[in-house]
Amino acid sequence: MSDLFQAAGLEKGAPRPLADRLRPSRLDDVVGQPQILGDEGTLTRMLRSGRLSSMILWGPPGCGKTTVARLIAEETKLEFEQLSAIFSGVQDLRKAFERAKARRQQGSGTLLFVDEIHRFNRAQQDSFLPHMEDGTITLIGATTENPSFELNAAVLSRAVVLTFQRHDDEALETLLQRAEAEEGFALPLEDDARDALKGMADGDGRTIINLAEEVFASTEVGAAAMDREALTKLVQRRAPLYDKGRDGHYNLISALHKSVRGSDPDAALYWLCRILDGGEDRLFLARRLVRMAVEDIGLADPQAMVQAMAAKDTYDFLGSPEGELALAQATIYLATAPKSNGAYVAYKAAMRAAKQHGSLAPPKHILNAPTKLMEDEGYGAGYAYDHDAPDGFSGQNYFPDEIDARPTFYDPPERGFERDIKKRLAYWDGLRRKRGG
Repeated sequence: MSDLFQAAGLEKGAPRPLADRLRPSRLDDVVGQPQILGDEGTLTRMLRSGRLSSMILWGPPGCGKTTVARLIAEETKLEFEQLSAIFSGVQDLRKAFERAKARRQQGSGTLLFVDEIHRFNRAQQDSFLPHMEDGTITLIGATTENPSFELNAAVLSRAVVLTFQRHDDEALETLLQRAEAEEGFALPLEDDARDALKGMADGDGRTIINLAEEVFASTEVGAAAMDREALTKLVQRRAPLYDKGRDGHYNLISALHKSVRGSDPDAALYWLCRILDGGEDRLFLARRLVRMAVEDIGLADPQAMVQAMAAKDTYDFLGSPEGELALAQATIYLATAPKSNGAYVAYKAAMRAAKQHGSLAPPKHILNAPTKLMEDEGYGAGYAYDHDAPDGFSGQNYFPDEIDARPTFYDPPERGFERDIKKRLAYWDGLRRKRGG
């Protein structure tokens, strides 16, 4: 129906959103993504060679995935057919494939664009394969989720993954300038307000244009420039890009964990606050801090786990917003603590050995003999009570008799409290060798 209105010229007077008016008409007009659309970008080289592969466009919202797919179809003279995995089912796919087959019989090709392709289940994704292989369709799927986790390996093996990046400050500024040129006057914003507007967009090109349209609609040519506070009152701040069940969630948690592991308290605090601002469950964060204390600090600073657990208890006791300060304090403590994964590595090595050796019995001299039969069997015979030994250390063997070479699982590094542990272990090892343990 819309095509009929367009053909009749009835759409010319209809209102069009600013984002629609600024939609690029050529690939050269697309803002950002030089790694894909630059002179030596992946897509540029692909089109230059005349060999268009099926592809997966992976990136955050508002970075131009849909626009690029549409422009590829125009550039390659393919019929553009669009589906959304949110609203489409098996019947929609079947009909799309039938239309593509009919076009192929008439000598034309089809670019099938599937938005949110990760929403299709495994069977639906598999249905693309025969049509991709015989050339009935060139598939372009768009996703905000990591394709490695969300898409079938068979689909990925037949497609090129192009990674789109969120728009940087320069790209957002370019979009604002295009919006101003389209409207015919500059946004009445002071420099700090203009920066705030770009910050609210959070790298989303569609959002920056929509926010600019709100400002244009609420002001007139020659209006006094607004500061940051006035802008904030005028437009609603967009929530940060943070989905607690998806990639944004795991990416930010990973950034926090690695900042703590890397002993950078400032970066750790930044990611902590990004996560808190995104509405993450505070107790989930507390659990992650405890994990960091155990996994990355361990016995290099035994107080790290105490601090992390105390932060959890403090948040339980105070609640929000005061309890968040305890999480921040624990984050700083963990980031500035000496680091060691000695206990973590030792645990994994001991677990491998336990599985490898199966159900070997402990040596009899360290077993109790509560019955006469067990005593006759040698249980407890020759056991040396460590408190009676010189230095409180007997040096006996506690591994199964079948393990000839004494394994070493725990090798503490020369950092923090573990420096003292290392010296103690070396001293005991010397006594063990001297006493033949």
